[in-house]
Amino acid sequence: MSRLHTLLEHYGRDHENATNQTIHLVCVPLILWSIIAMVWTIPVPGTWFQPGAFAGFLMAILAAWYFRGSRTLGLGAAVTFVGAGALCWFLANAIGMRGLLITAIVVFVAAWIGQFIGHRIEGKRPSFFTDLVYLLVGPAWTLSKLYRRVGIPY
Repeated sequence: MSRLHTLLEHYGRDHENATNQTIHLVCVPLILWSIIAMVWTIPVPGTWFQPGAFAGFLMAILAAWYFRGSRTLGLGAAVTFVGAGALCWFLANAIGMRGLLITAIVVFVAAWIGQFIGHRIEGKRPSFFTDLVYLLVGPAWTLSKLYRRVGIPY
């Protein structure tokens, strides 16, 4: 069993309440997207790279980390990141970088409020209070829940 699978099991024990799970299934992807969007808005120096290059590097590093723990989760993360990047690109062109940044900040704050409400309902502290690596495990846990629903082993 990989370290990621062990972390997923522990994360699952901190998220057993059905309401908290539902909140997490909505809020974790929103937080992930909002972080990608905020990084997307960091200006890229020079002319070698396009806006969003730093977000692209971040997404590649994260996908590699997930892939190292589980090829299936890594592939799913990569597909998710392509979608997140496409949404950032679309919004940056539609509402501008400032609009994207403001949207990302609002989504980030609202989703974290949701997360803490979920943990209040659960009666347990968020996993990342014990180890910051759980900030990376949350998106994989969300994806693993989807995989279980459709019968994909991870």
